[in-house]
Amino acid sequence: MTAITQDHDDLAYNVFAKACPSRGTLEHVTGRWGGLTLGALYEGSLRFNELRRRVDGVSEKMLSQTLHALERDGLVHREAQPTNPPRVDYELTPLGRRVAERLLALIHCVEGAMDDVLAARAHYDETRGAL
Repeated sequence: MTAITQDHDDLAYNVFAKACPSRGTLEHVTGRWGGLTLGALYEGSLRFNELRRRVDGVSEKMLSQTLHALERDGLVHREAQPTNPPRVDYELTPLGRRVAERLLALIHCVEGAMDDVLAARAHYDETRGAL
């Protein structure tokens, strides 16, 4: 048994189990828009449209759904100001910051390895593209 498996067996939740609620949270965090939203909010509190501009390509509907899911999971805090027009700010909770830190480490790893990834893709396409 590896250390990772052994440590995992001591946890109350098991993301590899189909019915485990942690699986849904992992999907919210690692999904296309969830990861980018958490990464953007790590830089600080943002209003909805600021966040939408920061997460290039996300639709208003998808960002709204993503924020609702992350808020429900306790990763994002939504602060509505009773002003006219209404002002709504989003920021990470302490749990959201911990998750985003780990996620950003993965993002930086991927960004730093892109030359290797692009070379691997080119090699793959070159050797298998003729199939």
